[in-house]
Amino acid sequence: MVLDLLLIGLGITLEPFPLTAFILVLSAEKGIWKGLAFILGWLACLVAVIAAVILATGNNPPRPQTAPSTAALAVKLALGLVLILVAVRQRRRMGRPRKPPAWTARLDRISLWGVAGLAAFLQPWTLVAAGATTVVQAKLATAGSYLALVLFCLLATSSFLYLELYATSARARAGVRLERMRAWLDSHQDEVIIAVCLLLGFWLAGKSIYLLVS
Repeated sequence: MVLDLLLIGLGITLEPFPLTAFILVLSAEKGIWKGLAFILGWLACLVAVIAAVILATGNNPPRPQTAPSTAALAVKLALGLVLILVAVRQRRRMGRPRKPPAWTARLDRISLWGVAGLAAFLQPWTLVAAGATTVVQAKLATAGSYLALVLFCLLATSSFLYLELYATSARARAGVRLERMRAWLDSHQDEVIIAVCLLLGFWLAGKSIYLLVS
């Protein structure tokens, strides 16, 4: 479970579209405060998903080779296949021009609550769902189990936390470097999405198939 959560958390934090959006938020008026609101909204969303899963299982994960356990593995397998299909689709669309979303033009006027809502909207929900199916196996009985969930949330938010701290501590240089990073993400977005989706897709699908047939 721990390895799966760490890999999924790493995939979430490397998703280029939310990262690009966060850089735009930091570049907007009152960007530091809006960046903080984005991070809190992002974290709140992850925590809410984890809490909902634990409440649904009653902190009593299904035993291996039972119907609920098989269903969870089947869902994880399906999510892995979806990620592979996303990578294939993104590969076919490489090089096509992309129109920026309409909300990017309103970031200077958007409220802190609006930015927090934007963070929830931009979550890579396929990866979050993969994390949720992994949490189904969790039983919060030891400090290690709690630590694994905390690390998952922090890792999935780590890129935003780093950029927020950097923008706060180096305001004079941050604007230029953040713009360079945004330009790099724009030009390499397809490659990053393909790499993340393929690696996680094959990992989730392969592991689920192994556990289902063993």
